[in-house]
Amino acid sequence: MVDDDLWSAIGDPTRRRMLDLLLSEGGGTATSLSEHLPVTRQAVAKHLVVLDRVGLVHATAIGREKQFRVDPEQLERAVAQLADVGAAWDARLHRIKRIAETIQRRADENGQQSTEKKQ
Repeated sequence: MVDDDLWSAIGDPTRRRMLDLLLSEGGGTATSLSEHLPVTRQAVAKHLVVLDRVGLVHATAIGREKQFRVDPEQLERAVAQLADVGAAWDARLHRIKRIAETIQRRADENGQQSTEKKQ
């Protein structure tokens, strides 16, 4: 089952970059993340709210700031969903390929029959 809210949250390139930064740095604050992104600290904070709402990150208060970390279980869930979606699309594309090959084979047979009738 695909969680639309989860995919909507990680569908944004800035949020994906934030997840990458949080994973590589082991966590971060809105301020520290904004130093690596082409958006304001306020924009980063809003993106973090979205990621927190779907459970991809969790915050811990440290002084006046919140330290955010990626939730590994929720990230694994997202990866599993992506793998399922990929497998479903692979199966669809395989069916489309078989249909196209059947159509091509029939067209080739019909073309060959037309050539034989002309001779």
